[in-house]
Amino acid sequence: MRVMIAGLLAISATLPALAEPLELDYSTLYSHTRKLDKDELSALQFAFGFMHHQTKQMCHLESAYLHTQKQDIAIEITPEQRFTVPSEKALSLAKAVARFELREPVNQCDMSVQLETKPAYLKSSYDLSELKAVNEQYTEFFDSMGSFLSFMMPSVKGIVLHFPPQTEGSVRVGGMLEPSLRIENGELSLDEQWLNKSQRIEFPTKPYRITAITK
Repeated sequence: MRVMIAGLLAISATLPALAEPLELDYSTLYSHTRKLDKDELSALQFAFGFMHHQTKQMCHLESAYLHTQKQDIAIEITPEQRFTVPSEKALSLAKAVARFELREPVNQCDMSVQLETKPAYLKSSYDLSELKAVNEQYTEFFDSMGSFLSFMMPSVKGIVLHFPPQTEGSVRVGGMLEPSLRIENGELSLDEQWLNKSQRIEFPTKPYRITAITK
């Protein structure tokens, strides 16, 4: 059975009913981001957000920033209502706090964590070797997280490219349309067999996220 990495890595912690704004210790976020602080995982990032625990839709973030005694650092919010934070031990030692204003009541939203590629790795055409390298970073992440419990961790079987709504149809491989590869419901899956080919692949538009296929 194919399972999206976002689902596997969704980490939910029900938040208590608090008055706005919501405050979250930066150390909670840093405990995730520091897992990617090595060259072998340079293409990956954790994207955070808050998911409505009934509708399973992302709660709307009105504003977000990191606060320390010396400064406030703005946090950019994506159209998908997710955000990333810098991975800095100094912010954790400084007891930085992440502050958010949510449109929905805080007690209806749970924290969600998603593993994905960094924006710099998103473009409308690739050599398949580039996408294979991304796949290898996902594999490295799961291998390193599995450690002695590797038998409990899923294995990476390829990647999924996520496209904006209404992006459908076949893609070009080596300059020609490839009917066997289709963007459907905004997603294109590439298994390891495809990633091992030495060709160029072109899309009608660039994806907004790349995640992993795991099993």
